[in-house]
Amino acid sequence: MLSRLPYGKQTPMMTSMLDPTAAARRGFMVVIQDTRGRFASEGEWDPFTYEESDGYDTVRWAAALPGANGSVGMIGGSYFGNTQWMAALSKPPELKAIAPMVTWSDLDDGLWTRGGAIELGLTVPWSLLQGADTLMRRHSADLDGLVSGITGLISDFDGLADGGYGELPAGRFPAFARHDLPELGYERSRREPEWARSLRVAGRHDEVDLPTFQVGGWYDVFSQGTLDNFTAMRRAGRSATLIMGPWAHTNLRHVVGDVNFGFGAHSDYTAMRGRLSDLQLDCFQRTIGDGEALEPDAGKVLLFVMGVNQWREETEWPLSRAVDTDFHLRADGRLTPEPPSTAEQGGEPEEFTYDPMDPVPTTGGALLVGSGLLMADEFRPGPLDQTVVEAREDVLVFTTEPLTEDVEVTGRVKAVLFAATDGPSTDWVARLCDVDENGVSRNVTDGIVRVRAATPGEAAEHVVDLWSTSIVFRAGHRIRLQVTSSNFPRWDRNLNTGEPEESATTARVARQQIFHDPDRPSRIVLPVVPA
Repeated sequence: MLSRLPYGKQTPMMTSMLDPTAAARRGFMVVIQDTRGRFASEGEWDPFTYEESDGYDTVRWAAALPGANGSVGMIGGSYFGNTQWMAALSKPPELKAIAPMVTWSDLDDGLWTRGGAIELGLTVPWSLLQGADTLMRRHSADLDGLVSGITGLISDFDGLADGGYGELPAGRFPAFARHDLPELGYERSRREPEWARSLRVAGRHDEVDLPTFQVGGWYDVFSQGTLDNFTAMRRAGRSATLIMGPWAHTNLRHVVGDVNFGFGAHSDYTAMRGRLSDLQLDCFQRTIGDGEALEPDAGKVLLFVMGVNQWREETEWPLSRAVDTDFHLRADGRLTPEPPSTAEQGGEPEEFTYDPMDPVPTTGGALLVGSGLLMADEFRPGPLDQTVVEAREDVLVFTTEPLTEDVEVTGRVKAVLFAATDGPSTDWVARLCDVDENGVSRNVTDGIVRVRAATPGEAAEHVVDLWSTSIVFRAGHRIRLQVTSSNFPRWDRNLNTGEPEESATTARVARQQIFHDPDRPSRIVLPVVPA
């Protein structure tokens, strides 16, 4: 069993995703490797670039170790979930199964960007944290240089939430240049699109002919990537297992954000089936151990349905029985299944002012921002109280009446907004929320789209992808949609000028309009599962 990661073999993240002792008890040999140029490995650190070729070489080497049976499986999450996909794409014959957790499919759908906006809250702290090992190597014979470099790096990291994220230009972030550090890859991908294309998993799944055991969380920054990887493997006719918990990227426990999802939600119990790591080992026992190999249709889908806080076994994703159902934005902040009518009064658009220098603060969600990389709570992921956000004048809120019966939403959510801005470019952010009987609104899922206005001030149709979820809005609760133009520092601010992100440093205030008349029916589309 092999894991390749850039974070150091002693990182707590490693043992949270793989229990080497438990694996050894099952008869597995366990290899944990620092990727090229990291910690104990030689070479130059160049994020992502060599993972396909290095993965191939490492799998072949591991399979030939004394005592090995010639079969290798790979395990790990996030970056070292992606090293599995890249190794699988290189097709070493000894690689028999992979178990990627909380990892992406398309780098421009959750890693580098989302909807055209930069994943700033992930890119900046991740790049700075990885810089520590880079500086230690660079100044290995220069103690004064090392102390100075590390001190400056820590100062920049600690100052992010107090204004550091606001440095411009966002697309060529000044801190990376100050410390001469490799960044997560967004900036390089814009300079070298061919390099970026070589790193894609999306579109290449039919090249991976082996079983996959995939794990994600509804509040993970790569939640849709996990689902997209699974559906692509199923489409290719491969054996694929999927487990989606209520989890965040570094939190596989039962309390996420403000919500306790119940004892069985914890990955140590996983619907009372046992530890998640043991379920993964069971899969490996059948693929690289002495058990029978999985048949192509043997995979399972295990979903955690929030709201009722229950695990449910399915045979597919997405669910074919889910029905896309429109909930329309209406006057006076209403959200209804009925569309606006021509006879309705109050069809004027809703308006707000978006000032990039006073953006809507990131408050919960499927994110990995700032100190969250160190599992602190500066920008907590998950469902959080939205009171402060919804009190802002630059956040529009549309809400249903209290539900008379439970409504299950399981699948991909999107918002269709007819909107106008008075500038050349802006962002539209949509967020689905669950409002309980006490009026507390908590975020479920959200998304962003960066747009250019063909004609400033003219309404155009924009689709915001809110990714996927599974939740029951309970009877007595209300469904709510927030519409705004920022979510900072998770996503970089659109400065409303139309200038390229790598050079834009001047902001302008934008006047925004959201329409909800019969000719421009803004709405949120929810995949409703019949009772």
